[in-house]
Amino acid sequence: MNRRDAADVAGSVSLGTWAAFTVLALFVTGRAGAPLWLDDRFLIWSVGHRPEEAVALARGVTATGTGAVPYLLVALAGAVAGRTPRTRLLASALGLACLAAGQLLRYGVMESIQRPRPPRGDWTTHASGWAFPSGHTTTAALAAGLLVIALTLRAPQGGTTLRIAVCGWGLLVGLTRVYLGVHWFTDVVGGWLFAAGWLGACLWAAAHWLPTPLLTNMITPTPIPAEDHAPQDPGGGGRSHPA
Repeated sequence: MNRRDAADVAGSVSLGTWAAFTVLALFVTGRAGAPLWLDDRFLIWSVGHRPEEAVALARGVTATGTGAVPYLLVALAGAVAGRTPRTRLLASALGLACLAAGQLLRYGVMESIQRPRPPRGDWTTHASGWAFPSGHTTTAALAAGLLVIALTLRAPQGGTTLRIAVCGWGLLVGLTRVYLGVHWFTDVVGGWLFAAGWLGACLWAAAHWLPTPLLTNMITPTPIPAEDHAPQDPGGGGRSHPA
């Protein structure tokens, strides 16, 4: 896929997910933050299925969706994507800028919508701020998306299991927010949509504006060494023999 096709795909994904996010945000504001669709059912199920071991595990997973972990994963994504020290450093910087700017934009959206969280009595972990879109969900989804893209660029034909694991982590962080009672399910869906829209926008911008040599260094897959099938000469030590 050339850079123009990549930009078109990223732009289409971004527009589609931003449209879906806007519709969801309008429903949330139209209901003054009240639960939507399956929000109540997910919360009721979560409250009724909380053995201590599951809650402890959910708290551990949800903690990885904020703080240093997402930023370390994005820096790792840059190191994976680049082929030289310079491109690794630049890719890491671009990824971290994408994540940080996404955080700021999400915070602005959250403050403008001001959706209340579920009842505090149902919480089993600490939370602060407004609910929509979920911050942990957005952060984890952005970090997972950037790492999956880096892995795909570096090894398009391999690493499927690792990419699935990274995606699973990104999704699971969001689900733990519902399970622990600090977000409605539609807050989490909003976080996934926001992350996909912002990531698509960042990829579109990179495909359009990064210099071609630099972009080539970051999107060219690592070549697989070809096996040497040349005939061996065990007794000749590489010397030629007269006919």
